[in-house]
Amino acid sequence: MSPYIYGLCALTAILCAWLLLRTYLQNRVPLLFWSGLCFVFLSANNLLVVLDRVVFPTQIDLGFWRMVLALLAPVVLLFGLIWEHE
Repeated sequence: MSPYIYGLCALTAILCAWLLLRTYLQNRVPLLFWSGLCFVFLSANNLLVVLDRVVFPTQIDLGFWRMVLALLAPVVLLFGLIWEHE
């Protein structure tokens, strides 16, 4: 059951990133860009979870790269919030 959950989480994050970035291209609201970029990193993180847990469960450990992407996502959003506030 967990591979389906991992896959659905990845698809949901990809859909959110796509919708946010598409809306940014239409309206040019900077917060949409930073939120979309955050979800791009979250999507990449979720794809690495699928690869790490489902495709290569014992061969490759992608834990470090998953943590890097998981940290990068909110840092990008926080940077965007601070940058737009000034």
